[in-house]
Amino acid sequence: MFKYILKRLAMGVVVVFVIATITFWLSRALPGGPFDRDKPLNPIIIENLNKKYNLDRPVAEQYIDYMVDVAQFDFGPSYFYENETVNDYIDRCFPVSLVLGIGAMIVAILLGIPAGVISALKQNGWQDNIIKILTTVLVSLPNFVIASALMYFIGYKLRLLPVALWGTPQQAIMPTLALAAYPLSYITKMMKSSMLEVMNSDYIRTAKAKGASNFLIVYKHALKNAVLPVITVVGPMFAGIITGSLVVEKLFAIPGLGEQFTKSIFNRDYPMIMGLTIFYSILLIAATLIVDVVYALVDPRIKLGKESKE
Repeated sequence: MFKYILKRLAMGVVVVFVIATITFWLSRALPGGPFDRDKPLNPIIIENLNKKYNLDRPVAEQYIDYMVDVAQFDFGPSYFYENETVNDYIDRCFPVSLVLGIGAMIVAILLGIPAGVISALKQNGWQDNIIKILTTVLVSLPNFVIASALMYFIGYKLRLLPVALWGTPQQAIMPTLALAAYPLSYITKMMKSSMLEVMNSDYIRTAKAKGASNFLIVYKHALKNAVLPVITVVGPMFAGIITGSLVVEKLFAIPGLGEQFTKSIFNRDYPMIMGLTIFYSILLIAATLIVDVVYALVDPRIKLGKESKE
């Protein structure tokens, strides 16, 4: 497993290098400059800014300097916020997005796995029908629609929770639920499908023939194997929740990375765009690797980095 992890880390470095290269050259290929504003700046000011950020140097030299900085996890200064770096914003905003993402993932797992199991065990029953209707609704609605509905009914009409901002557990409930909606429905559907497949397998039929109780069959034999496909998607899904939370963060005025990523696009803050893109890619690579390792630990039959001898 150790060799496999090293190999995956090496591959991750290559992927990050490619992403950093692509984002750098794309930012240079965009029309206009980083200091173009609705109200044009004085050409002398633009010239001084270019010198300050070394943008007056050849692009090849800028690329080399940038890649050296990225290798040291230094994503450079912000072009929009004076005396601020991209790392400063990541240090300040990422914990907020991380807490929000962890909360949404916990809700999705704690509700999705039991719902999927119930839906499979009560297939075509009223429990299954209700769960299918709810998951279909949740997977069909964009998270900003769900967020807006929560804000209107729970926050504005019923006044049970604060409508926006961040800092208290109450303020975290509605954005967490809005972010958890899609992964919850996806995990439920995947868990149901996996559970049905496992319950129809030979070893489950053998356990039933031996007179094992339904509780023992479901929770000792079936659940452990049925949950494996869910584990494979949790890591990328978690990274997706963090990177895809920008609309929800914007709606609830949450000072996370998503909101900053949106602002950086409108502000033409290219170092911020590039730095957050690279940071998100590192998160996704790390999450995928962690899932692979956990998958092997949950199911000892899986040997990472080795081909099956069968």
